[in-house]
Amino acid sequence: MASTGSPPTVSWSEFAALEPELARFGAARLTAAPAYLATIRKSGAPRVHPVTPIFTDVGLFVFMEPTSPKAADLRERGWFALHSGVPDNAGTGGEFNVSGRGLPAADPALWARVAEAAGYTPADRYVLFELQPGEARCHGYGDVPLPETRRWSADRDSSSGVAERPI
Repeated sequence: MASTGSPPTVSWSEFAALEPELARFGAARLTAAPAYLATIRKSGAPRVHPVTPIFTDVGLFVFMEPTSPKAADLRERGWFALHSGVPDNAGTGGEFNVSGRGLPAADPALWARVAEAAGYTPADRYVLFELQPGEARCHGYGDVPLPETRRWSADRDSSSGVAERPI
């Protein structure tokens, strides 16, 4: 678990071990392009970017240009929210969002591992960030079965997390 005096986060793989159904639903929704990454500007205003999330056995990652505003936002403030797109105004397939901390991932072996898992060839200049969940939610509109857990958040006292299930 990341510990910086701020709300706790875990790696995607830890989250997936804690809430496998919700993680599978989220990964499926986030990889059905587009996904949108929200970051926080220096002024405190939000910024939104289309991204291609990459899931590996160790985490959730995004590549980006080193000069991208989203890279600066993540380096300087770290907070993110990632939301799946929906294909139509009816929200067909449901939606998923996750928020937490984005951490630079500078290890060349990890960069190569994530590049291999990507559905495209990232440019050598791209920087890599790991997106660590602190909270995840899903919502559906009647056309999709949802996981039992609809909302998860990392617990401040342990890595077990707190899950809310429908009543």
